[in-house]
Amino acid sequence: MLVATLLYEASVSLSGAVDPAFLEFIPAIVVIAFLESRRIAVGSTLLMAAAGLVARIISHRQPLADEWVRAILLVLAGGMIAFLFDRSRQSLQAALDIKLAAVEAAESRYRRAFERAALGFATANDKGELLRLNKRLSALLGYLEDDLVGRRIDELVHQDDRAMLKNSLAALTSEAPWFGAEIRLVRRDGSTLWAWLTLSLSASDTVPSDSLFVVVDDITERRAAREALIAQNEWLDLALSAGRLGTWRIDYGQDVISGSRQFWEILGLSPMAFRPLSDLSSIVHPSDWGKLAPPSGKERRGANYDVEIRLRRPDGQVRWIALRGREENHDGRDQRIGIAADLTERRQTTLLRAAVRKQENLMLELRHRLSNLFPVITAIVKMQDAPGGNIVKFKDALVERIRALEATHMLLTRSADQSSTIRDLLVQELQPFSKDGRTTITGPDIKISGGAAESFAMIIHELTTNSIKHGVLGDARGKVEARWAFASGGAGDEIAFDWIETGRRRAAPIKRQGFGSMVLGIDGTPLVGHSSQFEVREDGLRYSLRLSPTEIQA
Repeated sequence: MLVATLLYEASVSLSGAVDPAFLEFIPAIVVIAFLESRRIAVGSTLLMAAAGLVARIISHRQPLADEWVRAILLVLAGGMIAFLFDRSRQSLQAALDIKLAAVEAAESRYRRAFERAALGFATANDKGELLRLNKRLSALLGYLEDDLVGRRIDELVHQDDRAMLKNSLAALTSEAPWFGAEIRLVRRDGSTLWAWLTLSLSASDTVPSDSLFVVVDDITERRAAREALIAQNEWLDLALSAGRLGTWRIDYGQDVISGSRQFWEILGLSPMAFRPLSDLSSIVHPSDWGKLAPPSGKERRGANYDVEIRLRRPDGQVRWIALRGREENHDGRDQRIGIAADLTERRQTTLLRAAVRKQENLMLELRHRLSNLFPVITAIVKMQDAPGGNIVKFKDALVERIRALEATHMLLTRSADQSSTIRDLLVQELQPFSKDGRTTITGPDIKISGGAAESFAMIIHELTTNSIKHGVLGDARGKVEARWAFASGGAGDEIAFDWIETGRRRAAPIKRQGFGSMVLGIDGTPLVGHSSQFEVREDGLRYSLRLSPTEIQA
């Protein structure tokens, strides 16, 4: 460029053409300053200025002073251009050095990450041959790094998975530049390694040799744990199915209920992932709907939840369902989770067993009562006298007492719990005299059971029989009042019973050792109770008796 410019200047001066006034040197100075260093550019500028000045002095075209001014201006302009280009070059070089340093640092970091990564990394060409790999991949496969370089990826894959790998590699395109799958790899010792293999296309236009990037993640333990979990879930489903149990979850934040297939079968509903909780209101018994209400603030997280609800299935069946679980709170939403069990058959069996047991107890009680009845009848026969040897009167008196015993027995038999009340026993005995208002019966409802009821009925019968034969019931104007009450006003205290006759009483001797005296306890202890008192007056009779709660409820 310098030689060409000097030759051009010489030809212009010798030919006598128009003088370019040193301007023809400017392009050459710019090119030289761009291509060379500052010193070469300044030296070239001085050489051009000197050559131009000599050529003009020889040709004598302009005054010598003007030529020197132009030469000096050319030197200044050339120096300035050389300086500017030199500064620009230095700035660019500094920026390039920084960029290169950053690239080298990044490459160093990536190289260290590549070498020290917990995953296996490798690069491969478009034929699937490994070009470079890290130590982790070598350790996973049990090979040395040099042994793996140049080997094809499909050679390391289990033969049952090679077809899938081949199809996946063929499907890699710029639109789908990567794929990942669980694949079995074969180690050097022949054992199998489950890995998540990821293959991705690299920038093949810039680095055509490294067209694939390979990532290998060892998932052997993870897959074994997953398979164990799947097997455990299958066993759990089998156990729940065999036990007719279902799992459920209620999310009160979203007001939905979810459950397993067995859970929906228990409810008689078609399986669904979720249902609004309100859908169950149509089948749950109204009295039990409150048991599904959200937990209150008093209920702590993790507390047990155990309720039984009744529901009517869409097919009309009424079932008893147990919901057992615990209270939970996830993301601020109250939840309940647990299992459901159909208790219908169990409840029916329990009720049936209870009914059978109750029937058996009734039969045992009836058998016991019947066995006790014969000694009572025997005692009545033995203690009944035949007045004056009159067999007819003996038979009538005996039959009368046996019928009274029979009436009491029938009254107790009709009762489900083999018991009756004091009022019922009195009403039954005094019924023939109650129509004319000749009897008054007052007192609280107190049950008297078993043998105590029969004994008390015998006492009432003897009092009634005595009143009819010798007392006020034998007269049309006589009255009888039977009353009882708790002695101290409390329900757990003794009961005071009084039989009061008012009216004209016939005069008749009292037999102290007869059957009636024994029953009433005139000279001893009555059949039931204690502290009996028998008082005969001109205007009637008064009989009192004390009954303890243990005696009448035994």
